[in-house]
Amino acid sequence: MLSQIRAYDFRGALDRSRKFLGRSREAFRRWRAGRLWRWSCVVVAGLLGGWLGLALGGQVITPIGPADVTFSLSPQWQGETVVDVAPLGQLAFDTHAAPLRIEAAITEIRSSAAQEMFADPTAIDRMAAGIGADLTAGVTALIVRSLIVAALGAALMGLLLFHNLWRALASALTSVLVLASAGGVAAMTFNPSAIVQPRFTGLIGDAPQVVGSVDDVVGRFTEYQEQLAGLVGNVAMIYEATSSLPVYDEDESVIRVLHVSDIQLNPASWSIIGSLQEQYGVDVIVDSGDLTDRGSAAEDVFADEIGKLDVPYVWVRGKHDSMGTQRAVEAQENAVVLDGDVAEVGGLTFFGAGDPRYVPDPTRLNPDEAGVAALGEEQAASIVGGDADVDVAILHSRTQAEPFDGVVPLVLAGNEHRRSTELTDLGTRFLIQGSTGGAGLSGLDHSGDRPTPYQASVLYFDAETGRLQARDDIDLGGIGLTSAQVERHIEEDPGRPVGEEAEEDPEGEETAEEGGSTP
Repeated sequence: MLSQIRAYDFRGALDRSRKFLGRSREAFRRWRAGRLWRWSCVVVAGLLGGWLGLALGGQVITPIGPADVTFSLSPQWQGETVVDVAPLGQLAFDTHAAPLRIEAAITEIRSSAAQEMFADPTAIDRMAAGIGADLTAGVTALIVRSLIVAALGAALMGLLLFHNLWRALASALTSVLVLASAGGVAAMTFNPSAIVQPRFTGLIGDAPQVVGSVDDVVGRFTEYQEQLAGLVGNVAMIYEATSSLPVYDEDESVIRVLHVSDIQLNPASWSIIGSLQEQYGVDVIVDSGDLTDRGSAAEDVFADEIGKLDVPYVWVRGKHDSMGTQRAVEAQENAVVLDGDVAEVGGLTFFGAGDPRYVPDPTRLNPDEAGVAALGEEQAASIVGGDADVDVAILHSRTQAEPFDGVVPLVLAGNEHRRSTELTDLGTRFLIQGSTGGAGLSGLDHSGDRPTPYQASVLYFDAETGRLQARDDIDLGGIGLTSAQVERHIEEDPGRPVGEEAEEDPEGEETAEEGGSTP
């Protein structure tokens, strides 16, 4: 009896479930056949298509002053305005409550406009007066373009889903209404005071220490405006100076090497290096370290510029470069990273080693000067009696480089932001390069008499012997200066013996140039 009751209850429950599912399916079919379902699909198609339209075409390029700025609009749950200042990082402002992200990025500096500002100092005032109109025109163009591409994206999505023109138009109208409503909310909730409360991401997070407080910026705006005019003019002069340098015919018996150092995240350095490489017909570029300022992951993209050069780029790690920086340089096809290695590049045999220190990290236990010198002695001993005679040793600091005296004919280094050279009694030429980046961001703060100049050298080697024959030392005025100078130096005895103490050496004393700064 009990088993019959249980079987009956089970069959009854199953029948009731089937009836409920049947009624549910019928209700769902009626709902799908109704207007609510159709309009819901139209709205979804409008939102999805509008989002795709903005992602693909919601950008405009607007000239503002001497720069071309790309404005873009995209949906985002938390509304914000973002200013992209690559490679330094991003500034984000909570300017509105609408679910829209407005982004501005400087894509190009127009050299013709920069040169005009250099030729006419009053151009900076005219530019400042027109920036407001340029911004208004850019934002207006962004709004119009965003509405158009969102409508087109929604209409195409509607046609693909419904194959019906009227539903496609309804999807487009939905997208336009939603975007216009979000824009209206953004305008009504716009908070101008958010401009003075930015969020910093990347290297630009150090901006408060670099540029000072907001009150100082406002109070000294006129002074900053004059400095900006001088900076733009200085960059224009640097371009003019490098483009007018003498051009040397190619000679297979001579190997030309461009020695740079301590770029320290200065984007202007790449234009200078590229111009020098082209003007002098350089075969190899040697960088003795401190490519970056802090060696952070945000700075790794700066190394991508190396890959745009047409010649091998030999590099050693500086004390401001991290192992992450080294990996970023290694990722470039034309880069040759030396870290205790010997390599033949462009007909010359190089030994190079990175600096063992990493000073931006206060928690790292770095070796002292004695430890760095001891490491240099081990590295110098490692190449004595090797399979190949080393033509050039590349280190970052003088301390690590000094043990190579009497081991190699030429040592290239940097770190000191001041060019100097010395020919020792043992026949080794030490060439300490200045800063090819004008000491990077620190060049903006020159409290001394003179700013740090941009310095580089073109070295001429005999292709058969691998010995240095001559060099051109190139100085381009640092921030605040507009000078340019090229000075040639000839090696009096290129084939001198190395490792044997000379009886008399008129160049044995070190020579240095002024205008450097403390690293």
